[in-house]
Amino acid sequence: MATDTIDHSTLSRLVEAGVVRAAHVVGQPGGWAIIVKYGMHERPLATKNTRTVRVWRRFETLASYLKDMGLTQFDVDTANYDQAAPTTAKRPDRTVALKRAHEAAAYDKWFRAEVQKELDDPSPELADEEAHADMQHFFARLGKEASR
Repeated sequence: MATDTIDHSTLSRLVEAGVVRAAHVVGQPGGWAIIVKYGMHERPLATKNTRTVRVWRRFETLASYLKDMGLTQFDVDTANYDQAAPTTAKRPDRTVALKRAHEAAAYDKWFRAEVQKELDDPSPELADEEAHADMQHFFARLGKEASR
């Protein structure tokens, strides 16, 4: 349920307001979760999109997250931690998106280099009339080849 969890922005506001009493790191099969204690409430931190309990695979990443949030002290419960347990599914959608982003960046870099190479080319430019005549000749030749 959405009311049983808190998200990153809520946690950030709670830390900023100084109302977080404690952070409790709980071992899960395949990773670590956070339970935040504030006021009379205890709520697990949820993922942004699915609102399910967020699980970190690496403890170091979780500790860094908490430190960046301003929570430098927390307790750890390793009772249910099982490193060998299967973790949540990988994110193939993100893999594809990142691959496309890298391909787009590589294409952009190549395209910009090609444009710059042409801009830096010292050879004489082609006059508009000459380019127009060349294209008419090209299309005429293309039409002859197509009619064969």
